[in-house]
Amino acid sequence: MKRSAFSLIELMIVIVILGLLAAMVMPSLTGKGEEAKRNLVCVQMKSIYSGALDMFKINNSVYPTTEEGLEALVKNPDEEKYPSYSASGYFKDAKMPKDSWGSNFIYMNEEGMIELISLGADKKEGGKDEAADIKMSECK
Repeated sequence: MKRSAFSLIELMIVIVILGLLAAMVMPSLTGKGEEAKRNLVCVQMKSIYSGALDMFKINNSVYPTTEEGLEALVKNPDEEKYPSYSASGYFKDAKMPKDSWGSNFIYMNEEGMIELISLGADKKEGGKDEAADIKMSECK
């Protein structure tokens, strides 16, 4: 009588092969999630800069001050200073965008030089590697 089932040895060989394949593939996949989040943050910052901030400047001839921050793109901070402010603001649904980790972006305007910063995965200033701050000026 001939049996058509797998033997224990055959099953063990398949399991070992799958384990070896997983050991080779997993190191290349780990860390890709955080790298993707960092890349997305760069895309978001460039989008904010070339979209909402540029539209604000077109309407009002200047970028918001550091003190006014990105909040100035949601609600007019000074109707006398910005009489041409868009009635609907500059963000869709008047919502402030957040980075990949759910934090607000930091906005700085130093004499017309704009910088957007995300504090990264650790949500603290500074940090190294995956926890490092992300600056728009350093995005590729």
